[in-house]
Amino acid sequence: MSRIHVHIDWLVLNGFGQLEGNALAEALQKQISAGLGDASVRAEWARPHRTPVLKLGRMPLAAGATGATAFGKQMGRAVVRGLKP
Repeated sequence: MSRIHVHIDWLVLNGFGQLEGNALAEALQKQISAGLGDASVRAEWARPHRTPVLKLGRMPLAAGATGATAFGKQMGRAVVRGLKP
C-alpha cells in the first residue's frame, strides 16, 4: 500500500471568522484525504512529486459556516485535480 503525504505550509483565510475558518479548513482536509485516498489515485503517485503553486480559479463563496464548508470541499476537489501528476 502506498502512502501519500501532503504538506500545506500556510492556509491564510483573510476575511473569515474563526467558526467559518475552522469549517473551511476541516472540509478542505477531509476532501483532500478522500480524493487522494482513492486507490486509483495512489497508483498514479508511485514517485515523488512536488507542486509549488496551484491556481484553482474562481469559486463561489456563500455566507456562514455552511458556505465555508462547501467552499472547503470545492477547494479540496480542485487541489486534488491540480496535484495529479
